[in-house]
Amino acid sequence: MKRLSIDKLRNLVLISHGGAGKTSLAEAVLFNAGTIDRLGRADDGTATMDFDPEEVKRQVSINTGVAPALWKDHKINILDTPGYFDFVGEVKAALRVADSAAVLVDAVAAVEVGTELVWNYAEEFSIPRCIVINKMERENASFDKTLEALKSSFGAGVVPVHIPIGSEASFSGVVDLMEMKAYEGSEEEPVAMPDIDVSAYREALVEAAAEHDDELIMKYLEGEELTGEEIWQGLRKGVMERKVFPVLCVSAAKNTGVQSLMDFICKVMPSPSDWGTVKGTDTSGEEEVERKPAENEPFSALVFKTTADPYVGKLTLFRVFSGILKSDSQVYNANKKRNERVGQLFLIKGKQQEPIDEARAGDIVSVAKLQETTTGDTLCDEGKPIVFKPVDFPKPIYSVAVEPKAKGDEEKIGS
Repeated sequence: MKRLSIDKLRNLVLISHGGAGKTSLAEAVLFNAGTIDRLGRADDGTATMDFDPEEVKRQVSINTGVAPALWKDHKINILDTPGYFDFVGEVKAALRVADSAAVLVDAVAAVEVGTELVWNYAEEFSIPRCIVINKMERENASFDKTLEALKSSFGAGVVPVHIPIGSEASFSGVVDLMEMKAYEGSEEEPVAMPDIDVSAYREALVEAAAEHDDELIMKYLEGEELTGEEIWQGLRKGVMERKVFPVLCVSAAKNTGVQSLMDFICKVMPSPSDWGTVKGTDTSGEEEVERKPAENEPFSALVFKTTADPYVGKLTLFRVFSGILKSDSQVYNANKKRNERVGQLFLIKGKQQEPIDEARAGDIVSVAKLQETTTGDTLCDEGKPIVFKPVDFPKPIYSVAVEPKAKGDEEKIGS
């Protein structure tokens, strides 16, 4: 995969109430980026992110799926989380390593219990977010009603940047209020602007962009027109400060409006380098240690997920916060205070693994067959150790134990 600088990376987590269409949106993004060559469907069990037999059978996400999408000289690492409350640990793990979130909302059901829950989780992790109104093609889908519900639940910072062309079965595209251009279907090139009055939406967007920048607000109040670049700049600042929550609309199933959403993610949502230094402690837990999100810093990474793959065995997924880790090398586990032998590194694409030579600051990668490492551990340079705060999983409310029937069966169960 093409090597990109850290400011071109976007680690985006998809979160929502169950059934809002996160996996379908991930599929459309991957298809548009050319990561996959056909558009799968979660309902048919052909989606890239839902590959576990239980996910295929039940047609819901159980695990967080990870896959990269290359788009216009950017790389979007998508973390597609489950929507059902039973799997909230997966959501929290993904939020811990993401730089931004897209909160999906069903255009028919609007704000649901799970929408408010995941919103609060994102707030816990101080994650900037945009809102994506999905399923615009459905009967009874309403952009305006959903927008009102979002403003009522999440405040005045909720501002549309796209508005729909048509509704329900006639939903055919979006008007981009930043560029004042219209896009139909999955086309990249703009089409003629429809006969829709968007002036009030546009004014609200410009005001939201200006509000969080002293220079821009002065210019705005003096009645001067803001340039397109200034609107982008102001909006980006408002998003980073979690004061502006841009609203976009799509039909993931029809792949309508998704390319405009991908453009928006690349232009507005933060990269790993926007966060500045990342904090942890030394191995004693007493002294604070910092790492800049840069390749020339000592290597550091947090393990956020461990899975069992039928072909490569135990697979450890981690987010690199600083430095570079090469395949066939050694790394230090700061929690276990043990060295680990690193074999082949992989990029994850759903159930597939693509071998890579090295993992760089900001990226999300995996490695097979680490002996000591478990979820929540920090991997780092032995000479410059750091321990990151692990994923704060919810406490279990129900426990079970498995015991062997015969004494000689312990080893079989263990392996």
